[in-house]
Amino acid sequence: MNGAQPPLRGERGEDYLPIAEHGLIGDMRTAALVGTDGRVDWFCAPRFDSPSVFGSLLDVRRGGYWEIAPVCQTATRNQFYFPDTNILITRMLTDDGIVEIQDFMPVLRERDTAHRQRLVRRVVSVRGEMRLGVRIAPRMNYGRDQHRLRRMPEGVCFTGETLMLSVRSSVFLELDETDAHAEFDLTEGETALFVLETTGEHEACTTATDADTGAATGTAAGADAAQAAEELFEGTVSFWRRWLSQSTYTGRWRETVHRSALTLKLLTHEPTGAIVAAPTLGLPEQVGGGRNWDYRYVWIRDAAFSLYALLRLGFTQEAQAFMEWLTERLRSATDGEAGPLSVVYSIDGLACLPEETLGHLEGYRGSHPVRIGNNASGQRQLDIYGELIDSIYLFNKYGAGISHDSWMDLCGIIDWLLKNWDSADESIWETRAGEQHHTYSRLMCWVAVERMIRMAHQRGLPGDLNRWAVARDEIYHQIMARGWDPRARTFVQRLSADADRPPEDILDASLLLMPMVKFLSPVDPRFQSTVDAIANRLVMDSLVFRYDPEQAPDGLDGTEGTFSICSFWWVEALARTGDVEQARLALEKMFTYANHVGLYAEQIGLTGEHLGNFPQAFTHLALISSAINLDRAMG
Repeated sequence: MNGAQPPLRGERGEDYLPIAEHGLIGDMRTAALVGTDGRVDWFCAPRFDSPSVFGSLLDVRRGGYWEIAPVCQTATRNQFYFPDTNILITRMLTDDGIVEIQDFMPVLRERDTAHRQRLVRRVVSVRGEMRLGVRIAPRMNYGRDQHRLRRMPEGVCFTGETLMLSVRSSVFLELDETDAHAEFDLTEGETALFVLETTGEHEACTTATDADTGAATGTAAGADAAQAAEELFEGTVSFWRRWLSQSTYTGRWRETVHRSALTLKLLTHEPTGAIVAAPTLGLPEQVGGGRNWDYRYVWIRDAAFSLYALLRLGFTQEAQAFMEWLTERLRSATDGEAGPLSVVYSIDGLACLPEETLGHLEGYRGSHPVRIGNNASGQRQLDIYGELIDSIYLFNKYGAGISHDSWMDLCGIIDWLLKNWDSADESIWETRAGEQHHTYSRLMCWVAVERMIRMAHQRGLPGDLNRWAVARDEIYHQIMARGWDPRARTFVQRLSADADRPPEDILDASLLLMPMVKFLSPVDPRFQSTVDAIANRLVMDSLVFRYDPEQAPDGLDGTEGTFSICSFWWVEALARTGDVEQARLALEKMFTYANHVGLYAEQIGLTGEHLGNFPQAFTHLALISSAINLDRAMG
């Protein structure tokens, strides 16, 4: 184990920045979190689901980091994105002057087969003269592997078991046993440049010629390197602005919606078309608690909703790429015990993701265990078929349309669903209290069958329409008879055992989706009374809990925050029921819970802190949907 100690941010407990005090950069292969204090404290390479190289977010002493900061006391720190891009700028203001750190991962072309994975950190003195310190302290394989450190022309090379990191620097770096570090001075207008590049285990850290710019980057010193970095910066700006210009959204919250779109694009693995749920693992739903999961994978549900959001904004190329990834999953579907499809896949489409505990990491602010992998991959969650087929229906309607082979694959999946829809499952929230008969899962089974019927009618596609229609109506009547509590006048989380016995009065925010998936009219009295019940029992200001774990134990210890996706569903439900003013107020309040650069974690705590993995695709896609639909409701 590498034992070098990082400079601490403060006393014990203060050495971790709040989750929200980070911005995200990436190259659509992986991503990095950069703190407002200039520290890269999360970076997995070369992919989202690779082991971490910098992981001090989960263990400040053992995880590894890359810090650049003034040596003197910093008075003010702030971050912003270079307009309409994913280039992050961190500004530090001191009595001696102002310095900017420009962080980005160069992306120059769509689907670039010659792409080189680099993390560029350009430090610019804006005013005054300042002394800064830099320390590059990688800890390979979640801090489990040793690495070798050697000097190379104009930089250093870190060599692990399966990965090499070369860092070219305009500053001379001192070496100790495990880290590279330096102190350097910048006067107004001067720049320091650091370029980290990842290479495979058999590639040497050598001088290279940058084919992207035509300038030599074997040295990060001098005019050639500065020019090369500027061209990478300008090329990356052009890439992101060119991509964003495809957006069809022109509504009231354009900047906020576009930031969410840029975030979803960062969470796309471009080589495969997969969309990961989040770039992080182990960030707690309760600080100090054990609800800490690995979200660096592709949830069918999350990706399907993301596809919907991207289609609504006009990003059909991303939708097409995900459909290609999804087609492979449909083709390899098997009749397993949990169903033909897995709930969650790796980026490459692997369905087995066994959980493993990293016992040597203390976890974010002592939140352990830290897990990699996710046992949800083995759960039965029937709702995924509705979310999946609904997204395919939208792609078939607004995109290029599905192929014959994909349709036949879907017919096989719907055949399995017709035999199994009346089963217990873990449903959308992936509880670990055993399978239940969830109303939401029945709702999405209805969606799956109903959308298959729609597609068959729209395109004249073959299918057993009579059988499908009978099943659709049976599911509908079951929800109305056993998912509705006539005493409380609300739809509930779990179905009653039979139609003659009322269900338990347990609310669930997922039922806010009923009119969004066209199951009920938003002005249906049953839905409106459900909205009233959720308002009284699950909504706190604009924040919404997904359910009450005291009423419905979920098999997990500890508590959790409010779910941000549910809060945006709440906005959309209000808009659809005609309460436009309250919807607008709730949306504006939700915007205040974004972090300083417009990002959201999975959950928001009672005092506004971000909880859970960050940023969360599910949250940003719900923001996009609620903004679009509220725009429409407001005219």
